[in-house]
Amino acid sequence: MKNQNQLYMTAQQSKSLRPAQTAEFLGIGLSTLWVWAKRPDFPRARKIGPKVTVWDLSELIRWRDAQQAE
Repeated sequence: MKNQNQLYMTAQQSKSLRPAQTAEFLGIGLSTLWVWAKRPDFPRARKIGPKVTVWDLSELIRWRDAQQAE
């Protein structure tokens, strides 16, 4: 398992995270990610192919920071 800094550095280069990377970045399980993805306040996932879904890293960081501020 990558540590948080390695994951963050890898993600910064690509700017998009696949579901497993997104879940790891947020410190949650994959099934929780899909539940959260249905919430209206959670960043929208983008389909970039028939079987490829990604989240924008900057949107995730803003959302995470807003959650911590509450």
